[in-house]
Amino acid sequence: MIRVLLVDDQPLVRSGFRALLDLEEDIEVVGEAGDGRQGLELAARHLPDIALVDIRMPVMDGVETTRRIAADPALAGVHVVILTNYGMDEYVFHALRAGAAGFLVKDVLPEDFLHAVRVAARGEALLAPSVTRRLIDRFVAEPFDSGETAGGLEELTNREREAVVLVARGLSNDEIAARMVITPMTAKTHVNRAMTKLRARDRAQLVVLAYESGLVTPRGVTRP
Repeated sequence: MIRVLLVDDQPLVRSGFRALLDLEEDIEVVGEAGDGRQGLELAARHLPDIALVDIRMPVMDGVETTRRIAADPALAGVHVVILTNYGMDEYVFHALRAGAAGFLVKDVLPEDFLHAVRVAARGEALLAPSVTRRLIDRFVAEPFDSGETAGGLEELTNREREAVVLVARGLSNDEIAARMVITPMTAKTHVNRAMTKLRARDRAQLVVLAYESGLVTPRGVTRP
């Protein structure tokens, strides 16, 4: 059973999502909150698999809520999916930096919403390649501190570094496999090992770390 917490300051939005989720036999809504602070309390109480968190809320917004969930070892099993009306904006990117597993626009189709919940519950990042490319194009091109590197970068093998670069450029595992001339399973293994070494919670954080560390630059030039 997938346990879901809804955190949104709009009751109508919460009720709409709950109505969809309640129809699914494998999903249970364990709580609803109208702001981030209440959401944190309910997350600690119910330990949901998924927290659907609105990006802009009173009292505590979605970015800070995500940051606190990601920083709490007791909530390590809670995957935060950001809800937004605005598409890919700076708040969403900050939430991904803070540890969100991905994001959804609130006008998502019902079937896509339910699929997203199940994907996030499996611990996979909710970032389609097209979304990753938008993330890169709009926000990762900010200047980074070249002296600030992700811990574990030097531990990556050449193949793992290559896989991380391709992830950061928005490629799926199948596309990475084709580019590296390996099987999709091997591509997935390289990505997963890189995530472990870089202590990235998911693919979304791997993209952010690749750029912030300088392994990939906004112009697509890899660090030597």
